[in-house]
Amino acid sequence: MSTGIQYVDVASRSIHVGFDDAKLAGDLVVPGRASGVVLFVHGSGSSRHSPRNRAVAETLQRAGLATLMFDLLTLREEADDIQTGQYRFNIPLLASRIGAVTRWLHNDADTRLLSVGYFGASTGAAAALVAAAMTPADVKAVVSRGGRPDLAGEALAKVTAPTLLIVGGADIPVVDLNDQAMVCLNCTKDLRVVQGATHLFQEHGALEQVAHLARDWFARYLAPPKGTESISRA
Repeated sequence: MSTGIQYVDVASRSIHVGFDDAKLAGDLVVPGRASGVVLFVHGSGSSRHSPRNRAVAETLQRAGLATLMFDLLTLREEADDIQTGQYRFNIPLLASRIGAVTRWLHNDADTRLLSVGYFGASTGAAAALVAAAMTPADVKAVVSRGGRPDLAGEALAKVTAPTLLIVGGADIPVVDLNDQAMVCLNCTKDLRVVQGATHLFQEHGALEQVAHLARDWFARYLAPPKGTESISRA
């Protein structure tokens, strides 16, 4: 899905966000006159280098949305998690780190005036939903790709940000879990099923559908208020 196109007036830089004794690495891309910023939250066993998330991020960037890909775990924690699995389902820990990165976005010169959205995949979607419930004023939209919203537990009912759940039609157990989550969510919400797609959306055209659905959702709910313009870095 990556086009290799170089976009005009795009600021791209690597960042590090400190949290307690951890330092999280991320890659921030801010198009000129960005209309919002989307924080990507990957699932267990993945990282900020996920080709699927980066393909979605390119679509968002072309639509004028800034993106931040970041690692939920340090390199040492990732190595430990491979052996023990002690971090991948620690949703409160992951959600607290999402909160720390969100605060960083609200203070950074390039993104402080932009509305923030979360794009969560698999277990990362649960952490994104919990983070959205913890600080509802800080996040304006959530998109879940093949997510496990059931892992968010009681936090689902506290989410106020408009939430889009995207699942693959052939990912039957996850479809059922997302159906159940729709009942628990009290916010503006939608469930979209990509027919024929499995959990990783590897089928031809499936990831493009995910990217377009996410783009349209964020464009709607992260757009600046009427009468204002998108934010320019100049």
